Formats: sequence, C-alpha cells, structure tokens
Amino acid sequence: MWPRRIVIVGGGTAGWLAALMLGDSARRGGHACEITVVESSKIGTIGVGEGTTAVFRQMLHHFQIDEMEFLAATGATIKYGIRHKDWRRLGHHYDGPIDDPHRVAGQPGQPNFLDQYLVSQGKPVGESHLFQHLITHNRAPYARQGGKLVAAGPHHHAFHFDQALAGKFLRSKARGVTVLDDQVTSLHRHPDTGDLTAIGLEGGKTLHADFFIDCTGFRRRLIGEMGASWTSYGDILPVNRAMPFWVDLKPGEEIAPVTLAWAQKNGWLWKIPTSERYGMGYVYSDAHTTPDTAKAEIEAALGHEIHPRNDIRIDAGRLAQNWVGNCVALGLSSSFLEPLEATSIHGTVVQLMLLTSLLPDPNPRGRDAYNAACATQVDDFRDFIRLHYVSERRDSRFWQDVASSHPPAVTDRLADWASRVPGPADFKPFPMGLPHVSHELHVPVLDGLGLLSPARAKAWLAGRPTLRSLARKTTLASHKDHLQAANRCLPHRAFLVSLQKEPTA
Repeated sequence: MWPRRIVIVGGGTAGWLAALMLGDSARRGGHACEITVVESSKIGTIGVGEGTTAVFRQMLHHFQIDEMEFLAATGATIKYGIRHKDWRRLGHHYDGPIDDPHRVAGQPGQPNFLDQYLVSQGKPVGESHLFQHLITHNRAPYARQGGKLVAAGPHHHAFHFDQALAGKFLRSKARGVTVLDDQVTSLHRHPDTGDLTAIGLEGGKTLHADFFIDCTGFRRRLIGEMGASWTSYGDILPVNRAMPFWVDLKPGEEIAPVTLAWAQKNGWLWKIPTSERYGMGYVYSDAHTTPDTAKAEIEAALGHEIHPRNDIRIDAGRLAQNWVGNCVALGLSSSFLEPLEATSIHGTVVQLMLLTSLLPDPNPRGRDAYNAACATQVDDFRDFIRLHYVSERRDSRFWQDVASSHPPAVTDRLADWASRVPGPADFKPFPMGLPHVSHELHVPVLDGLGLLSPARAKAWLAGRPTLRSLARKTTLASHKDHLQAANRCLPHRAFLVSLQKEPTA
C-alpha cells in the first residue's frame, strides 16, 4: 500500500525531484499521501555548475513545466553533449553529442548502420548528428519563425545550471508539499523491525512518517544510521579530489552549448556554462599531485588566477543497498562519481521512476529488485567513466599509472569491440526500459579515443552493399539538412538573453 506519509530529508535538486515525482505518482494513482521536505537554510551548497542528460527535459515535459520559464528562472543553458579535450592525446578533441540519428533514420535490425558507415570512412560518428552541428555553430535548439520558436529537430537536449537555483525552481513547482526549515537531530526506529518511525528535529518537533527519503548528500544522515554500507570505487576510478571554482563570462562572449571536459596532467577540468558564468573544477588524483600544485596547474592552463570554493575529497562509490527498511537514499546520499558524464541527476530521475512503480506494494522482493537495479546502474556508470581514460597519453605519471591499471570490465569489452562497432545487443536493458548508458553514448567515446576499427567496419558493410549505399546517402542528406537547421537556429547566447527580455510564444 502506498505510504500515507513521506518525509524527505534534504532539499536541493534530488530532494525536490523526489517531492515532485512522488507527489505526482501518488495523485495519479489516487493515493492519499502527505509529503514533507525538511531542509535547513543553515546548510549551504558548494555546487558550481551541474550538467544533466536529456531525461531531465523529458521530466520537465512530463510535469508540463515550461522549458523557457525554467531556462529564464535558473540561468540555465543548453547542453548537446560533452567536448573531450586532450583525452586521447594533447591537441586532440572529440565531441559526444547525445542525440541518436538512428531514431530518425534507423533501419529495422540495423540500429547502428550510420555509425558503422562513418567509422568505416574514418570520419567522426558525430557527422550524422544534428547536435554536432548545433555544437559547432553555437546554436540554440530553436529558430524563430513568425514570432514563434520552432524546434530544430525531434531530439531532447539537456541543460547546464546552478543546482541551487534549479532546486529553488523545482521547489516552486511542487504542489501540496509541507516544508520545514530544520535539521535532524535524532532517529526513532521500531524496536522489532528496525524501520524508521520518526525523526527528531533541532526545533523540537518529532516528525512521524511511514516512508523516508534521504537526500542529505555526503552526510547520509538517515541511511547511514540504518546500516547501509559503502562500496568504494577507489580501485577503479583514478581521481579522488575536486577543486571547484567560478569564472565569469566575458561581455559579449558566446556560450558554447556543450560541457567541456579537459584532460590535464593529473586528472581533468570541467567547464559548465550558465548564462552568467562558468562553473568549473579540477578533478585530480592526490596520489600524483598536491592541492597547491593542482591549483597552479589549472592557473597555468587557463592563464589566470582561480579562487577555489573548496577542495573536496572524493570517495567514489555507491551504497551496497539504496533501500533499507522504509528508507531510500537518493542523489549524493546514494552514490558519487566524478561528474564526467552527468550521471548524478540522471540516476536520481531514473531511480525515482523505478521507485514510484514499486511504492504501491513496497515488499521485500521489490526492494531487492530496486537495490539490484541501482547497483547495476551505478556500476555501469563507473565502467563507462573509466573507459574515457583509455588514452594514448603518457606525459605524466598519472597517465602512465592509468594506462597500466585498466580493469577487466573495460579491457574485456575493448577486446570484443576491436572487431566491431557495438550496438544495443551489447548492453543489458535496464528494468522497465528506463534510459541507461548504451551504445549511443559509448560509440562517440570509443570513436573519439580511436578504439574502433575502420577496417572491421568496412568489412562488415562490404557484405551489405545495399545498406552501405543507404548509409552513404543518409549521411550526405542529413549533413545538408542539419547544417541548414543550424544556420536557421538562434545563436545560443542571443536565445538565452531573449528569454530574459520577452515572453516566448
């Protein structure tokens, strides 16, 4: 039976996504449910820019939240993918656009024929992507025609934003939610089952509920006391510190609609644009450098002084169980990975989709299935992130050590994919068909790192001459169409500025 009272501890993006999605699911199912969010104004956030995947925009559409309102209210920008600079070797970059051209031009039984063709020709797989053209020309996903905004194509894009502003916006959209500005001081548990019955608050109130959501970030205030253990990825992911900072946009500077992930001597630098400034940070290995040296390294790369907001130790990993008793951990409470592929918010949205399907009957079997799915999700994210480190670089001890320590989860797959371009059959579907890392995200990374074989792709197409001819014609036609669409679209920054000045039709 759906819980009658749900308490969410911690606001932010994860907490308010939980309030929105759980409240919506309860209403749709006709369940009487009181939702309370406990968040403290005394607890600040460090965040300096967050990237999403396309699933966040799909969530906005589900709740009928106007995208233009969201962009204007949060200072968000458009994201079409990630630009990886200096990962393969110094001076080289590749893009990972997140649209899938096969969804428009696909052929039955051949879900990656355009990738096969472009790899066979030694061309970047991004050439068949609309989003690649929008990245190259710094364009918004809309043209203005007759006073109205017209979408450039059918694909969902993603966003960059300041997560503190995004959390406030999501809070403004939550309906029927009680909000308490307070902090948890104690947990009350059932003497027999161990389930949470109530939480004690600093203000003196005792808050009873049937189900609890822990969105307290690294503190894991609820789930930690429930006995959840941590599975570390420290032996697989090579970085363990993050130094975030802000950099202001220059007057009139165009805003690239892409996250920059720039590999450095001891890790990598992220650069996420909002409408007014860049959220940036150096993710590095303290086994190979010190915080002071890391700061100097980034200042040399950028050509100016930076002012770090913090220097955070990263304990990459996940909970062994996200759901313990009647408590579920979400967001940073449940897992943490370096922010290389915008997995955090994506994981939260997908886990909430799965959770809302199980809450009407929260039995042990469903709880076990949920925990197994969450573990698989984050483990797959981990292996995908580690794949990015398969580099030709050997210019520092960090890259030398990385090259000698790739785990079997990466090397075994690379050995398999050396003979072919991966497709959907190489990836196990996620429960309920929910979005997950698959070949669409892997192929641009594999291609950009030079890990796919043009000769093998060419041999595959040689036995399929009709498909090869179709792929060639489709690639040429889509290149022309996408270029025309990009030229019609508004410049990215001008589009964002227009949202602040006038309503959009």
